[in-house]
Amino acid sequence: MQKTSGGTGRRPRPGSARVGKQRQPQEAQRHPVRPGAGAGRRAPLDEQVRYWFDNTLAGGVAALIGWLAVACLAIVVPLSAVLVWTDDRAPAALRGKTAEVWRTVGQTLRLGGEVGSPLRVALSVLLALVALFYVSTLVSLITAAITEKLVALRLGHSTVLEEGHTVVLGWSAQIHTVVTELVAANANQRQGAIAVLADRDKTEMEEALSAEVGSTGRTRIICRNGRPTDPAALVRVSPGTADVVLVLPRDEPDEDAEIVKTLLALRAAVDDDCRVRTVAVVRDERYRLAARLAAGPDAVVLEVDDITARLVSQCVRQPGLSLVYQELLDFAGDEFYVIDAPAQAGRTFGQTLLTYQNASVVGVVHADGTVRLNPAPGTVVRPGERLVVIAQDDDTATPADAPAAFDESVIVSRPPTPARPQRLLLLGWNRRAGRIVAHLSGHTTADSVLHVVAAGGELTGAEVRDAAAGATGLGVTFHPGDPTLPETVNRLDATGYDGVIVLGPDRSAGSGSPDDRALVTLLLLRALERGSGSPIAVVTEMTDDRNRTIAPFGPGADFVVSGKLIGQLMAQISQNWRLAVIFEDLLAPDGNGIHLRPAGDYVREGHQASFATVVESASRRGECAIGYRIRDRETDKPDHGVRVNPLKTEVRRWMADDDIIVITAH
Repeated sequence: MQKTSGGTGRRPRPGSARVGKQRQPQEAQRHPVRPGAGAGRRAPLDEQVRYWFDNTLAGGVAALIGWLAVACLAIVVPLSAVLVWTDDRAPAALRGKTAEVWRTVGQTLRLGGEVGSPLRVALSVLLALVALFYVSTLVSLITAAITEKLVALRLGHSTVLEEGHTVVLGWSAQIHTVVTELVAANANQRQGAIAVLADRDKTEMEEALSAEVGSTGRTRIICRNGRPTDPAALVRVSPGTADVVLVLPRDEPDEDAEIVKTLLALRAAVDDDCRVRTVAVVRDERYRLAARLAAGPDAVVLEVDDITARLVSQCVRQPGLSLVYQELLDFAGDEFYVIDAPAQAGRTFGQTLLTYQNASVVGVVHADGTVRLNPAPGTVVRPGERLVVIAQDDDTATPADAPAAFDESVIVSRPPTPARPQRLLLLGWNRRAGRIVAHLSGHTTADSVLHVVAAGGELTGAEVRDAAAGATGLGVTFHPGDPTLPETVNRLDATGYDGVIVLGPDRSAGSGSPDDRALVTLLLLRALERGSGSPIAVVTEMTDDRNRTIAPFGPGADFVVSGKLIGQLMAQISQNWRLAVIFEDLLAPDGNGIHLRPAGDYVREGHQASFATVVESASRRGECAIGYRIRDRETDKPDHGVRVNPLKTEVRRWMADDDIIVITAH
């Protein structure tokens, strides 16, 4: 029977005639079907062998061992035969050569290689297999144990066995600043250790810290994985034997509850009789009391929003003040120390100011541990009391044989220059803006005004009215507008203000960095400054110090970087517990603060005088002079004209634009 070209087995219909070949589909033309391809065709031999081999491999470990044995024998046996047949010392008889081949194979595969009766050969092979099984099992167990240990180390689940180390709990923007400052603080120590516990991959943490911090010198950084709110995970960093525990703030105020939970877990992880020194940070004041209760009486709890608002309000009234705080908080420069001063017992505080040539005396620590900054010059230093100084290091503050000399003829005795009303501008709004307004209200003179310009989405009229209602003596007005738009900034006449504050919005879900909008506003202000030729005193609040380095304003401008500021504060307090009281006093509304005063209030303008003369003049006003700032050098790096703790013997010509940095009552 004739088949059609389609191969269906049907006869052509009567009367139908085919004209040539039927047209095949295009795919069929490219790949014609081989004759017999279909049901009943046997696959080629190589495909059958591959399929059989795959099935045997799927049989499990036994099949793999069998194939491994076959592969070894296929290589070892022929090569052993070649070695025997080419050896001049081999037996001449075939039986002897065969036995020698077996010995070579046995020694190579560790199968004994015994010759003789079949039973003897079989027993030797059995013993060799038992020994091989034992050794292989032992090696696999050791390998598994080592692998498990390496995995545990990689995951960061092992326990840190250190004493006197620093523990850092959590991971936030402050981590790099904290670790960097702690490494700098430990630079003169024989060795130090920083143990970091966070719910992140251990390797990622180590790589991130290595990239940001760089060389750590003698300080070892140990990262462990785990939730800081889990007492079992806290044990991995041994907080009970640590010198201090730092609890980093969360990125959002709504997550401050995690800080409270971490502090509770910390108390549960250590013994009841172990009073761990703890420094914790919250962002929202509503959680500060709860954090203090959870941390215990020996803890220090800082509030990011309040400290940032205080510093912003101080810097806008005193341009350049942020550079002074940066110098005092950085371990690389001069900072606060508490030193023993037995030789000063019985002397007045005013006399001690000129006794230390290379340190600035600013306060007294009483025998009961209380700290008093800038006491009255006539206050007598009693036995057992210590001095608070600003120095390069605690071992560099040594008293001189005689007090530093000063020039009475250039000391100014007139009253200080009275403060005048200020016109201030606030661009942008966030949750700290209300506090900034409150702090400005408490420290500006009568008839001062504050103009607020912000987009409608950043604040409501009720927020402005609430802030204005609490601002007694400060006139607060609101002008709706987007500070990131040129038309908004250009119509403000920013050059006519004594100070401008730039704030970024609060961080929201899915939004970028709050610093992005602040940078755009700074670009517009910079263009306005260049176009007008008049300088604009700007203080900018930022969250990331890396954005400060790319800001369009000059290096001498004021930037309050909350993340870096809090990180430096935590590191300073961790090294000297009494600094918590000192900085609280410096930033408190009614405490002793850092101020920049005209040099003409202390010494005659245009005359040369030593810094000891400035210190004596400030002491007569009830102030502690700790440095100066040269305004015409504010763009000079690295100090931008700021000099903290100069030598008492340093002599320079004091000009009208110079400022004296003093610690005095607000």
